[in-house]
Amino acid sequence: MKTAFIGLGSNLGDSLFVLQNAWTSLGKDARIDLLNLSSPYRTEPVGMSANRWFINAAGMLKTSLSPKELLDCLINTEQQFGRERIPGQQGYQDRILDLDLLLYDQQVLAGGRLVIPHPEMHKRLFVLYPLNEIAPDFRHPILKKTVSELLSDKVCDPECYEVEKNIWP
Repeated sequence: MKTAFIGLGSNLGDSLFVLQNAWTSLGKDARIDLLNLSSPYRTEPVGMSANRWFINAAGMLKTSLSPKELLDCLINTEQQFGRERIPGQQGYQDRILDLDLLLYDQQVLAGGRLVIPHPEMHKRLFVLYPLNEIAPDFRHPILKKTVSELLSDKVCDPECYEVEKNIWP
């Protein structure tokens, strides 16, 4: 069993409900053991213009799935919750559910549609805050910094955006 971390996000519908249910849905797969889900964080949209802020969280799980199989599972879960990916559409869009594979043990993969660790995770407070809550000492396999160190680096960035910790209902 490998340890993996996923990012969860939503800015359409009842985002808290969607994220909790998506997390629970992942745990119904016999090849996935859910370990820990962070608090939800309300964050302003990054890299897109949107009227609704996002709810983001991070989850830690153990899995016997390969990275590609886990990515497929995440994409299938998004689709079950109504996520539509429009081929050729540029830029970020509002979405009912977004599940990103952030880290898979200490593996580094780059090819096709799967890049691990997630190439933008260390730049995103909406990933780092929840990830720091559940795995502050986990070391990024390329940058060799802990999640806590990555968050500390990013919080000092003058281009920070608002992130607000919430609670699950």
